[in-house]
Amino acid sequence: MATVEAAARPDTRYRVRVEEYVRFHAEGFLVVRGLVPPAEVEDLKAHTEDIIHGRLPLEGVGQAPLASQGVPHSSVLDPSLVGEIERRYVRIHMLHQKLQIHERFLLHPRILDVVEALIGPDVMAMQTMLFLKPPGSDGQGWHQDSYYIPTLPDTLLGAWLAIDSADDENGCLHILANSQNEPIHPSDQNRRSHYPYGELEGLQVIRSDYHSATDETKNGLMPVVRRYPGREVVVTAEPGDVVFFGGHILHRSLANRSRSRFRRSFVAHYANARSFTQWGGGNSQHILARGRTHLPYARPRFGTPCAATQPPGVEGDAAPAPTMMADGDVMASAATEPERLLPQGDGD
Repeated sequence: MATVEAAARPDTRYRVRVEEYVRFHAEGFLVVRGLVPPAEVEDLKAHTEDIIHGRLPLEGVGQAPLASQGVPHSSVLDPSLVGEIERRYVRIHMLHQKLQIHERFLLHPRILDVVEALIGPDVMAMQTMLFLKPPGSDGQGWHQDSYYIPTLPDTLLGAWLAIDSADDENGCLHILANSQNEPIHPSDQNRRSHYPYGELEGLQVIRSDYHSATDETKNGLMPVVRRYPGREVVVTAEPGDVVFFGGHILHRSLANRSRSRFRRSFVAHYANARSFTQWGGGNSQHILARGRTHLPYARPRFGTPCAATQPPGVEGDAAPAPTMMADGDVMASAATEPERLLPQGDGD
C-alpha cells in the first residue's frame, strides 16, 4: 500500500518524493500519515461535536441540540441515539461556502502541497464533505468519484482526512488498488455526461440505482471489481492522516459496526484548474487554490490565503481575470447541486 510518513509541521511545505509520485500513479492512491498537525485535527473534531450538540445550528441540517438526549461530548455514542444523529448529521456537503473552518481545511497548505504535486501545478478546489458516521450507520458500495463530478480533462482527486481513528470495524475506506485506469462506467441516468467513456465498445451501462449499492448482489460495478482479485486494500488511518485517490479508482466504505465509535472524516475534491466542469455551477463557482488558469474561478468566501487571494505578480498566483471572477454571493447557488448528484449513502 502506498503509505508515507509526514512530519506534521504546519509551517513547512510538504514535498512529495519521486517514489511517492510513482506509487500514486501505479496504485491509484497515496496515504500520507500525519500530514495535518494534531492541534488542527482537534479543532475540526471539536467543530463536529458543536454540530452534533446543536451549538452550531446549520440551515437545513437540524436545529435542536441533542445534548439533552444524552449525546456525550466525546467520540463515543449511546446506540439509542444513532438513528437521530444519522438522520441529521451523517454527512454534510459544501460547508466551505458557509463556514470558515471548512474553507480553511479545503485550502489547507499541506494538503494542497500534495494535490499540487499529483495533479497541478494549477489546482481548483471544488467540494467539501463532512462525515460523522456514528456507530450503526451504513457505508457506500463500490463507486468512482468522477462519475459524480465530471471534469474535462478528467483530473479529479479526492483528499480524505481522518478525524477519528478509522479501521475496518468503524467503516474505514476500502480501495481497489490498480483500478485507476478503468474508464468511468456510466449509468442510464447520466451516460452522456461522461463522453468519451460512454462511447467505448463493450462498456456496460449500469442502472443508476445500482451504481453504488452497498449490496454486492446489486452493485453494478461488481463485474469490474472481480477483474482485480486480491487488490482490495483496507485503508486504516489515524487522526491527521490523509488519503489521496484519483477520480477513476474504485473504492467503498462498509458500515460502522462498532458499538460506540464515530468514524469522522473531512473529504475534499480537487481538479486541475485548467479542466472544464459544469458540476456545481461550473468553474466560476470553484476556488483557484494554486497556480493559474484561463478559466473562470471563484475567490475564497472567507479570504483563506490561496492563489485566488494573492495579488498579480506574486509567484504562484492566478493570472488576472477580473471579468471572469465569480461574485462571492453567486457561490451559494451551487450549494444544493452536489446534494442532487451525490448518492444518498455514506459517500466515503
